[in-house]
Amino acid sequence: MTGAQMKDMKKEVIGDLLFQLADDDFLIAFRGSEWLGLAPHIEADVAFSSISQDCMGHASMYYRLLEDLGFGKADDQAHLRPAEERRNSIVTERTNGEGDYIETPKYDWAYAVVRNFFYTAAKKIKIDSLRKSSYKPLADAATKINMELYYHLLHWKTWFVQLIDSTDDARNRMENAVKLVEKDFGDMFRFGTYAKEIHKQKLIEEGSLLQEKWQGEMVKVYTSIGMDPPKISLKVERDGRLGEHTKDLETALETLSAVYRMDTAASW
Repeated sequence: MTGAQMKDMKKEVIGDLLFQLADDDFLIAFRGSEWLGLAPHIEADVAFSSISQDCMGHASMYYRLLEDLGFGKADDQAHLRPAEERRNSIVTERTNGEGDYIETPKYDWAYAVVRNFFYTAAKKIKIDSLRKSSYKPLADAATKINMELYYHLLHWKTWFVQLIDSTDDARNRMENAVKLVEKDFGDMFRFGTYAKEIHKQKLIEEGSLLQEKWQGEMVKVYTSIGMDPPKISLKVERDGRLGEHTKDLETALETLSAVYRMDTAASW
């Protein structure tokens, strides 16, 4: 392999990881934004909106790193790529529940709490690893993102523990939500086509190690509330890191990109 080919390969490897990170935050932020005005009380509504805004900002940072690497405009990468080119985890694209935000939303708060707690705990583990990334622009971005994650994780952990330790109905709803999230969480610590190269270049630690760290943190929380720790299957029906997605992603992208497609000169 020539020097130029090696350089191109390194760019593709870094780019693939950045797309995973960017698409995860882009979708989780969108699903969070759909709760605007629908959370259980105003404090939760404001906090959720703020967290979602932060996550969208994190996605923007990653897309701009991709732009710096020559992958095209950040806004185009965020809004114009089709579902099959997305690299987000399946759990980030799932709807919030039945109905439509504008008409008759019948969203599941227990699901929102579990999904965001699991996701934010995983994100913290990844960010801790990315702060030591061999790719300095990514390490610098992770350092900035880390400053906000403490509060995000504290928020969702508090909701998770309090609902589990609340009424029988609340606990049942939470346990059902845990099952749904566990089912879609199998690709969270996968790194797709270039997984070996991503680890070889020391961009981030191996997925198995990151998942082990995440599991350890979850055990601490679960033990405190008298529950068995989560069970994340190594087998997945779909691997979002490989572009295998659900219809939920397609409908989400239609909504997300509607305004940008009308005027691609707009900024988001």
